[in-house]
This record gives sequence, structure tokens and C-alpha cells, in this order.
Amino acid sequence: MSANKEIVRRLVNGVWADRNLAIVDELIAPDYVGHDPTQPEPIQGPEGYKQFVGMYQAAFEDGMVTIDDEIAEGDLVVTRWTGRGTHTGELMGIAPTGKEVTVSGITISRLANGK
Repeated sequence: MSANKEIVRRLVNGVWADRNLAIVDELIAPDYVGHDPTQPEPIQGPEGYKQFVGMYQAAFEDGMVTIDDEIAEGDLVVTRWTGRGTHTGELMGIAPTGKEVTVSGITISRLANGK
């Protein structure tokens, strides 16, 4: 497995399986910019990433993201993932429903200097 794929796996598993947001400081660069269609503005730096993940963790206390597939080429890693959880907290103004939710997506990460 490529080093870049390992970094992305460490981030996903650290944040979701281990609930370790401290790993974000280790693996997300200070100049990180994340684009997510659910967010009106780009996610900026490690603190912005922690806030973004924290919002979903608060809304889905049992939330988990699993990596279904990864492809690496040069400085890019493409990750196909599935997120699952029970909607137990407010999310972007939506009251908790108590329903199980499954969502899938693809994230393209560009890595530099191990971050």
C-alpha cells in the first residue's frame, strides 16, 4: 500500500473508528482547503476539519465511515467510502430523527509532505 493511501486511512480510521480528533493536527496541513457540497464555504485548516467532523459526530454519535476503495496516483488519493449512523443530534438545522442513515461518497485528497 502506498504511503499516501496509509495517511488517508490513518486519518479516516483515527477520526471515525477511534474518535481521535488529535490525529487531525498530525495529518492535515495548516493550509488545508476542503470543498464539500454541504458546506457554504471551504473547510480551512486542521481546526476547520475538526469542526466539520465534530458536527457530524455530534449528529451521529455512533457514526462510522468505512473505506470501500482507494486508488493512489502521484500525490492524489481517491477514496470511495460509506458512512453509517443513527441521526441522534441536530445536523444543519435538521432535528434528530432517530433513523439509521447510510451515505456514500468519494473524496479526492492531495498530499504534500506527508499531510
